[in-house]
Amino acid sequence: MACRCGGYYYTLNAKASFDRDSMKTRKVVLRNVSVIRMFTNGFFRSKWRSVSGNRRILSMDAREKSRSTILESSKDKRVPIFVMMPLDAFSLDASGSPRIRKIKALTISLKALKLAGVHGIGVEVWWGIVERFSPFDYNWSLYAELFKLISDSGLKLHVALSFHSSNGKGGVSLPLWILEIGDVNKDIYYRDQHGFSKDDYLTLGVDQVPLLSGRTALQCYEDFMVSFVNKFESFIGSVIEEISIGLGPSGELRYPAHPFGDGRWKFPGIGEFQCYDKYMMEDLKMAACREGKPQWGDGGPQNAGCYNSLPSGVPFFEEGQESFLSDYGRFFLEWYSGRLICHADAILAKAAKILKKFQENEQTSVMLVAKIGGIYWWYQTVSHPAELTAGYYNTALRDGYDAIVSVLSRHGAALHIPCLEMMDSETPPTYLCSPEGLLKQA
Repeated sequence: MACRCGGYYYTLNAKASFDRDSMKTRKVVLRNVSVIRMFTNGFFRSKWRSVSGNRRILSMDAREKSRSTILESSKDKRVPIFVMMPLDAFSLDASGSPRIRKIKALTISLKALKLAGVHGIGVEVWWGIVERFSPFDYNWSLYAELFKLISDSGLKLHVALSFHSSNGKGGVSLPLWILEIGDVNKDIYYRDQHGFSKDDYLTLGVDQVPLLSGRTALQCYEDFMVSFVNKFESFIGSVIEEISIGLGPSGELRYPAHPFGDGRWKFPGIGEFQCYDKYMMEDLKMAACREGKPQWGDGGPQNAGCYNSLPSGVPFFEEGQESFLSDYGRFFLEWYSGRLICHADAILAKAAKILKKFQENEQTSVMLVAKIGGIYWWYQTVSHPAELTAGYYNTALRDGYDAIVSVLSRHGAALHIPCLEMMDSETPPTYLCSPEGLLKQA
């Protein structure tokens, strides 16, 4: 589903069922699009599974599954296909500057994709590459070269401004000068109840605190966006059709409650609350004092289990007196989710203001996009624990996504939501998953 400017755009699998009566007053656009990765054999499982406006980007397990999806959707009309640029297409030279690897092969691949009917390329634009060495020292040379190659090949662009780090082969860190600050003050990153932090994204606790060489985190994000627009103004609306704004880990609006790859969490664990850096704790204490309950500001729930707990037997996620339904539980979850929504509101307000001049001209209009996490496990429980730890105050008794969609709508932004191609029947029944239920609600 994508919500833009107060409108509703539903994007569904061609085989998915939906309540047609409930859709009568909403604009319906059906799309099925495959994401194909360059420099790999066949198709792969993409990390980009999302919806934006009238385009759907899906991951596919095998060539036949992708082919059948394209053929089914093409019976009605042609569907724009975007190919994801792999992260390992870049490398750092001896001086630490980014360079395109195998540029001749890339050029040939782009031309081949155009001939094959591909509409465009999805590219992540990394804060850790562009402003790598020092504040305000923006080096756009890599992306200037890459965007020209893509444009010269007749392809369009979906750009994701990425303020997080990426692990794995060819991974990108946060800017080196940010890491230096983090070496001295690890509270610029999210912390769990054990004090563990990871340098994959700045805590929203520093959104308004000038710790980053005299700037707040929000100012850093805004300056980066302004520099991007100034550099690529001629591409926006003509070549660049969509700009996604990173709002958290993996670019998604969420807390890193389910850290993948460092051994702390594995599916289907409920995750842990991430509010223990000193800046968020200070904010929590102030909120508790305003509520007249200063003892509520001592930390997150102490009975909420750990990363790999299951909901059963975890008091906070059951229905007892010390659960998410208690006065304290409601207070904490409203604060925890509310801070995340304020974070999105602040960044998207700046992004919308920067892009306003393009939106006023139909010829240069560009879609602004934000992503959320697809937390579908334990969705069929009353408490929805995995969503609560991620920052979505969504339970069987409360709609946690309405406020998020309202913020996006206010800033004219579309919504990316992953796991759209998943069906309930494809998930382990033991873990009470419902990706279909999540999509229907959103």
